[in-house]
Amino acid sequence: MAPLIVLIVSILLFWIAGRTGVAAFQDSGFVLRSALAAMFALTASAHWGRRRPDLIRMVPPSFPRPDLLVTGTGVLELLGVIGLMLPMTARIACICLALLLVALFPANVYAAREKLTIGGQRVPSLPVRSVIQAIFVATLAAAAWLR
Repeated sequence: MAPLIVLIVSILLFWIAGRTGVAAFQDSGFVLRSALAAMFALTASAHWGRRRPDLIRMVPPSFPRPDLLVTGTGVLELLGVIGLMLPMTARIACICLALLLVALFPANVYAAREKLTIGGQRVPSLPVRSVIQAIFVATLAAAAWLR
């Protein structure tokens, strides 16, 4: 739930900054990409922090080397953060991050069905997680095409 809160609060803060005269944040595409970058920076940090074991447990048993998968997805998220902030790569970064979220969704399904926890908090139920995931993908799609 924290990534969704970071996304929403970041969008609001960057939008307000744009309305108060910060030129970069007067571009709605940049507002969305910046908020997404903040959100993905947060989620990527969990891949190496104290929540790492929780993320490793989320990987369905049918996948090999969950530790490497968690590391790899964290690296991809960080690359996505960089890509979101560079005008030349922003659109492809949005598309790649949306595809990454789709690819990671089985881990969310597994975590919800197994009632796993992240940082001591139970993961959201599958319907709630599905809505959150749809919001993330829709925001990425909007950021990709807003200019």
